[in-house]
Amino acid sequence: MTSFLDGNSGNAVEYRLADEAATNRLGQDLAMALRPGDLVLLCGELGAGKSTLARAMLRALAANPELEVPSPTYTLCQRYELQLVVSHFDLYRLAHPDELEELGLDEALESGVALIEWPQMAGNLLPQHAFKIELSDDAMGGRLALVSCGADHGAGNRFARSRNIREFLDGSMGETTERRFLQGDASSRRYETAHLGDATRILMDAPRKPDGPAIKDGKPYSRLAHLAEDVTPFIAIDETLRNAGYAAPQIFARSLDHGLLLIEHLGNEKIVDAENRPVPARYTSAAKLLASMHRHKWPATIEIAGDQGAATIHNVPRYSADALLIEASLLVDWYAKRATGKSVDEAGRAEFFAIWSELTGQIDGSMPTLVLRDYHSPNLIWREGETFPGNLGLIDFQDGVIGPQAYDLASLGQDARVDVSTGLEAEIVEAYLSDRRSENGFEEILLLRDYAILAAHRATKILGIFVRLDERDGKPGYLRHLPRMRDYLSRNLRHPALARYRQWCAKWTDIDG
Repeated sequence: MTSFLDGNSGNAVEYRLADEAATNRLGQDLAMALRPGDLVLLCGELGAGKSTLARAMLRALAANPELEVPSPTYTLCQRYELQLVVSHFDLYRLAHPDELEELGLDEALESGVALIEWPQMAGNLLPQHAFKIELSDDAMGGRLALVSCGADHGAGNRFARSRNIREFLDGSMGETTERRFLQGDASSRRYETAHLGDATRILMDAPRKPDGPAIKDGKPYSRLAHLAEDVTPFIAIDETLRNAGYAAPQIFARSLDHGLLLIEHLGNEKIVDAENRPVPARYTSAAKLLASMHRHKWPATIEIAGDQGAATIHNVPRYSADALLIEASLLVDWYAKRATGKSVDEAGRAEFFAIWSELTGQIDGSMPTLVLRDYHSPNLIWREGETFPGNLGLIDFQDGVIGPQAYDLASLGQDARVDVSTGLEAEIVEAYLSDRRSENGFEEILLLRDYAILAAHRATKILGIFVRLDERDGKPGYLRHLPRMRDYLSRNLRHPALARYRQWCAKWTDIDG
């Protein structure tokens, strides 16, 4: 097999497909590289394996190896609402290329991905950017697949990355490992499930990204806010949590250079029910887990093994007032105009930053601990039958920092993805406090003040992030959470410590506490 690791996206690469299993593997690798707007051309004579390859791609995107994929020979197009919207075209019966417009190809590419069998029937009417797979028989009874991406370097690089992952999985689990799409998160990280027999692992795809534009002191947002830029922080915090007896995933294989991890699948149960409603007992258990963690002494410097065994050091960042302030600024930069239709003027911006400089100054260095930073329902795995603290699996903590104890409690008590009532929030906070009150030196009043400020900060930040995800990154799905975050922020603004911010929000946003 020709290696595609170097990502030479302009060149065609040939693969020998000895059997249907090999065709399925190539289909999975192609599927993992697809993004909305991609066009995939499946070329070859009758019986060359075009439908087999299309079926493998669709099943990988559906995360369902049994998905029914009928041939669109007679319907000409079959649409699938999967992790991506996929339109599967078969143009064999197309009488004239002009009929292509009636099939809605342009609309299909606007909303998702198009797979086209017999693309030659469309003449020269297809877009130039495409994955092109030419299938033919070989002399040994199998097939050859020639994969090219033309001048579309983005598509070529994505497929190169997918093949890189295939080689990583081949070496880590085995050459018959099956790949399935797994929902990602709001960051640039991607996840897959990898299956071999009864074994299921999670593949984390997190290559180092180039720096974004400098926004302050010559640094991009990611550095100012202390966001993980490679997989080293995940490994360091994961090993630290596991060594302390907490249920973070075991890491089975790693490549720091390529940004790939193969980790334990902790389970599918969350702390919410099937209708995405909080399960109160699970939320209060998660609060007690935080109380346990906050009694622990966490290191600020962690040593891990690198790819060749040499030690690599991760210094856990401090969640400083500057980092908190740059996160809060997302509301004034992104959310305020979406909410009111007008930008915040210079005087309004100056007042906003003065308010948050004062608030973050109050909590800077207050009651420090390891902050996992997104301690809420998507990242807490309920493990029925396990004993505490192993009954809660912890994931997505690569952005962990040393910061105030109240931060993760506020993340849980005002879950960004789930409606947490004021009554349940009070139960969550009380479950935490009841496990801490007997400790010497624990300051409940200080904790509650920090909670109010940090809950307001988190809502402020997330309102900005969700609008940014829509406007900058083309991810409108997060907008459905805005009403919840507005409600949380309004709830927080009733605290006396936030009186001045309440007045600012009433003037410059649609939120009034």
